[in-house]
Amino acid sequence: MKFDILTLFPAMFDGPFRESIVKRAVEEGLIDIRLHDIRAFAKDRHKTADDSPYGGGAGMVMKVEPLAASIEAVKADRPESRVILTTPRGKPFDQAKACEMAKEEGLLIICGRYEGVDERVCELFVDDEISLGDFVMTGGELTAMAIVDAVSRLIPGVLGSADSAADDSFSDGLLEYPHYTRPAEFRGSNVPDALLSGNHQEIAWWRRCQALKKTLAVRPDLMATARLTEKDKKYLQELAKGRGN
Repeated sequence: MKFDILTLFPAMFDGPFRESIVKRAVEEGLIDIRLHDIRAFAKDRHKTADDSPYGGGAGMVMKVEPLAASIEAVKADRPESRVILTTPRGKPFDQAKACEMAKEEGLLIICGRYEGVDERVCELFVDDEISLGDFVMTGGELTAMAIVDAVSRLIPGVLGSADSAADDSFSDGLLEYPHYTRPAEFRGSNVPDALLSGNHQEIAWWRRCQALKKTLAVRPDLMATARLTEKDKKYLQELAKGRGN
């Protein structure tokens, strides 16, 4: 997977991309991350990348010329890359979108800033506008980091276990079940008996029930689209009657 990130602040990515799973994936050649300073593509001597908006108003707007030049420079080398713009007005980024992006050969992510980018960038180059959520940040760099992290872990070989991503929250529309490790007892709180039973079917059903309960309690909105079996539905009916464990 190839990631190209267009940003006014490339130094922001030093820490996140030099630690943990992303760092290892880069070192093993599973992903390739390249940072591009948008100002390097500005033609004036001050390397201006923003200007005041036509029609007036507060704030500044990212200029079309340096953005167009930077996008075209990356696409000349990686024409297959899908162009993503990070912006509060974009579609919410979620696990389904991460899975969709993981199927691409490459992603070119534009980090929005200020009041936004010149609309002609969107019209001429952008394939998707993506938001991290219904809130506004100072720039799209954190969104770009989140996209790279979420997509990278779906690339075969990035995670230690092939099953790790499959069991994540949202992988089947539900939140993930609780996890426990040693010791079996801590300050009067015990690991559930099912997890200590050694019975794989019992463990799997306990985890499924816990995922259903957690989702119903915290994100009931997800239940409408979750992939539920008849056994799941029966358990939820029992839960509604106060009989589910």
